[in-house]
Formats: sequence, C-alpha cells, structure tokens
Amino acid sequence: MRIGLRVLLGYFVIVALAALLLGRVFVQQVKPGVRQAMEDTLADTANVLAELATDDLLAGRIDDGRFARRIRALERRDIAADIWGFEKRRVSYRVTVTDDKGIVVFDSAGRDLGRDNSRWNDVHRTLRGQYGARSTRDDPADENSSVMYVAAPIYERDRDAQGRIAGVLTVSKPNRTIAPFIQRSQDIILRWGFVLLGVALLVGLLAAWWLSRQLGGLRRYADAVTAGERATLPASAGEFADLGRALETMRERLEGRQYVERYVHALTHELRGPLAAIRGSAELLEGPLPEVDRRRFAEAVGAQTQRMSEMVDKLLALAAVEHRSRLEAPEAVDLDTLLEEAIGNAAAHADAAGLTLRADLQAAPATVQGDAFLLRQALGNLLDNAIDFSAGGGEVVVTVSVEGARLRIDVADRGAGIPDYALERVFERFYSLPRPASHARSSGLGLAFVREVAQLHGGDAQLRNRDGGGAVATVWLPLD
Repeated sequence: MRIGLRVLLGYFVIVALAALLLGRVFVQQVKPGVRQAMEDTLADTANVLAELATDDLLAGRIDDGRFARRIRALERRDIAADIWGFEKRRVSYRVTVTDDKGIVVFDSAGRDLGRDNSRWNDVHRTLRGQYGARSTRDDPADENSSVMYVAAPIYERDRDAQGRIAGVLTVSKPNRTIAPFIQRSQDIILRWGFVLLGVALLVGLLAAWWLSRQLGGLRRYADAVTAGERATLPASAGEFADLGRALETMRERLEGRQYVERYVHALTHELRGPLAAIRGSAELLEGPLPEVDRRRFAEAVGAQTQRMSEMVDKLLALAAVEHRSRLEAPEAVDLDTLLEEAIGNAAAHADAAGLTLRADLQAAPATVQGDAFLLRQALGNLLDNAIDFSAGGGEVVVTVSVEGARLRIDVADRGAGIPDYALERVFERFYSLPRPASHARSSGLGLAFVREVAQLHGGDAQLRNRDGGGAVATVWLPLD
C-alpha cells in the first residue's frame, strides 16, 4: 500500500471517529438541553401561578373563582407569534390544582376533576416539601406523546413563616411543542457536521496527494538514476526539496567517481592499439629502410597520432554532454539556420569524397529549445559518418519533417549499410566499423555523442538500414 493511501486512510479514520463522537455528543445534548430550558420555564411559571391561586384555593373557590376564569380565558387567546420561524397560535400550558390530599380540584382542561393525583411524582414530592416534576406519556405506545409536569406548593400563609402546604399547582406542557426546535437544531448540527467532515476529508485527500506526488517524484528520480538514465531532479518543497538535493548531490559524487574510473579504463583500452602501432613503426624507423617503407611507416605514425587526438577530443566532448543532466540555459534554435551551417561545414568533406549534400525540408520552419552548439556538433557527426560510408558519386540527403509534437531529422546515404550484427551496437562507446574506402576505424564516439545530445534535449536517436541500400540516421527532438 502506498504511503499516500496509508496517510489518507489514517486521516480518514481519525476524522470519522472525531466526527462520530462530536456528532453524538452534540445531537444527544440538544434534546436534553432544550427540555431542561423548558423545565426551568415551567418551574418559574408554576410558582408564579401558585401565588396567584392561593387566595381562591384557601377560600374554596379555586374551580369557579377569578383565578379559574382567567386561566380558562387563555384558551381563547390568539397569540399569533412567530418564534424563530415557527408559528404559535394557542397557549400550550395546562394548569391543575390539587388539595392537600392530592385530589384534583381544578383542571384548566376540565378532564381530571376529582382524580387522585397523590401518587404522581410532581404532586407526591411537592406535598412533602420537595421539588416535584415528572414526564409522562399520554399514550404509553407513542413516545412522542410525553408531557412534562412541574409542580409548585400553595401555602396557607407566607412561605417565610413556614406555613402549611394547602395544595399543589402543576403546570404541564407537551414535549411535542418543542420537537420542531429540537429537530431543526439537530438538522443544522448534522448538516454542518457533514460539511466539516467533507472539508476535512478534502484537505486530507489533498495532503495525501501532495505527499504521494512529492515522494513519487523522488522515487522516479531515484529509479531513473539507478537505471543509468539521464534524470532531472523533480520540483519539491520543504523537507522533500532538501531530500532531493541530498540525493542529487550523492548521485553526482558517486557518478563522478564511477565516471572517471570507467572512462580511464575505456580510454586506456582504446589507446593501446594506436600506441602499439606507433611503437612498432617507431622501432622500424630507427633502422635502415627503403624510402617507400619509411614514408609508409611515417604516415602510419601520423594517422595513429591523429586518431588518438580525435579520440581524446571526442571523448572530452562526450564526457561534457554525459555529465549534464539537463540544459542549463536552453534557447530557441532555428532548424533551417542550423542545417545550413552543418551542411556548409561538411561541404569540403563531401567534395573530397565526390558526394553531393542535399537538404529536403518537408516541414514548415520550426524551432526547438536547446543548445545550438551541441546540435550543430551532433548533425556534423551524422554528416561525417554518412559521407565516410557512402560510395563515390552518390549523395547524402538531410530530411526534416514533423511527427506530432516532435521534429524528425533524417540523414540518409547510399553506402553499404550496417551489418545486422552491428545494428544494436553502433551507439556504444568506442564501437566502430571500418570505412569502406580506407578500412580505417574511427574513435567510435560520434554516434554515442549524437544520442547523448538528443536525449539531453528530450529526444532520441536511431540508426537503421535504408530500403534500396545505405543507412539512415534519425534524430527526434521535441518542438518548441
């Protein structure tokens, strides 16, 4: 499992647990909180009404006195209230009064006159000088039919004088009257809870994606370096940027040591042949020789010296290209101008070989982002190879075309072509084939240089045999 997915799953579990706990706490506290507020209001109301009912109860006219008439008049009152978006038209209070035995002597609803309520918790506790309240269902099978009852004592005289409790006034209110407020609060909490959960998950997803992207870029960079490919350090931030720079520094130092060691071995191996030939020719020149042999050995020394010089120069050029992981300051390079310069530089070589150079520009004028000097050298190597392997009287054709988002440059000749056994090795360092005319071998670094330059520019190079004889070298470069 990828680390980004692990982080996302861990973050999701934490957020889900936190949301679940907070949701349960908030939702479970809304209903009790609202009911507690209603009970507090009912307690105040019950005590106020108990004081107002005292005189009528003590006088024996609690069911037909002034208090009873005023309470019953509440049924006809139109409140016409808009309470936080909910309309209220009627009073939802019910008032009952019991005597000191718990018998109902007044009921604003007119239902329970004469009933013994002394066993109900509100009346029972209040008659004993305690706080009395209860919540009871009108219909035992309907949980939404519960009613809250809060009682207050009615004293024979002022409570400060520790008067006897002469009765109990109970105020009741159906819990369903506050159900819309509870439901709306729960809906708001749940709705915003889901919004916050979604935002938290989105943040977690973005964080996991960013983390995975940073690590993925560094992993691909490390894989490319391990495979020996030219890799560019990906753009990173924070500690990932520090890690990337550390990896690049380590790569450069390790590659630098291996590079020097590899090329020292390769160079010494390739120089042994020319040095042996020079040593042999020098030993023969020390003794008496016919003039013809002396001239031949002297020319051999000069040719081998020139070969070693070219080998060192091309090796240095190839090393300079291979050491670069990217172009430091790419610029727009016009292909028409570049090809014109490369063909002009190779014209003398072609004339000496009796060949014609021709350019076939099938594409509209195009530019690439790159290094004009390196591209010119690469094209020069391809033209030199094509001229060396072409038969006299033929021609070398340079063709430029566009394939999708890439520019294709073909350098074709009509020589003997590439042997099948050599097709897979022509881009190896120091691998070369004898020239048809002189049978001499080159340094074997030209095509390796061409491929390195093409890959440095984000492209590639290929060499294949041509239909009808000859070979064609192809370079692909991304269009600007």
